Order: sequence, then C-alpha cells, then structure tokens
Amino acid sequence: MTALDVNLYGTVHGGVIMKFVDDAAGAAAARHCGFNAVTVAIDEIELLVPVRVGDLIHAKAQVNWTGTTSLEIGVTVLAERWNEAGRTPERVATAYLVFVGVDGDGKPRSVPPVLPESDTDRRRFQEAIIRREHRLARRQAIAQHRAPHMD
Repeated sequence: MTALDVNLYGTVHGGVIMKFVDDAAGAAAARHCGFNAVTVAIDEIELLVPVRVGDLIHAKAQVNWTGTTSLEIGVTVLAERWNEAGRTPERVATAYLVFVGVDGDGKPRSVPPVLPESDTDRRRFQEAIIRREHRLARRQAIAQHRAPHMD
C-alpha cells in the first residue's frame, strides 16, 4: 500500500481495502462463470486489523455458493509487513459478496454450479445459504415496512 491510500490516522482507508476485496471477488466470479459477473451486494465486510503504508496485501477469494444467476464469493485479505520476510501473513479483512452473472446486454444469465468437495466447502455453502436467507428476509421486511398502511 502506498501513501496515496492513507487516511488521517496513517493507515490505509477502509474503502481502499473494500475496492481490493471487490476486485478479487470479481475476478473469482468471472473465472468461475467464464463470463462477466457484477457485484450486487456486499453482505458483510470486517476490517480486522489496520493496514499500514508499505504492507504487501493479497486476497484469497472463493466461490462459496451458486444459485441460478447469482453466486456468493468469500474473500480473505492478508497483509505482510514489507520488512518482515518469513513472517506469517496476518488476516486483516474478510468479506462476503454477491454477484450476478450477466450476458452481453447486462441481463442476468445462469451461472455454473459450484460443487462443494470438502467439509469446509460444504460448511461455506451452508453458511452462504443462511446469509442469503437473511438478506432476502431483511429485504422483504423493509419492503413491508415501507408499504402504505391500509386500515
């Protein structure tokens, strides 16, 4: 990270990390689909540890779940201090993002299924379903609250 990424506290802006997360997730989504996929929601992002100027950061992104046209990507961001070779990278952020596969006209299209292979993959798949159910229930509850009240 460079001095251009720094906030008033001398650490990297959370928004810079968020963009990095979105870029990594977008690459994973597009590679899984074999075509374009666009971000439609960020279910959760946790900024766990400040990132400092000079830190080398990298992301691990994985498809956790797929529906008909959407998919969830989990991202872990790791940081290494530039001057501390050999040290285990530190987890600095985690996030879950939802993407939709799109065709050339920007319309949703079917995405290839993800097939969980390990116990960890199956756990991630089930947790993604829980996040999806919560996201849809929250959306419905808000829509009901906003609907005009009829007495």
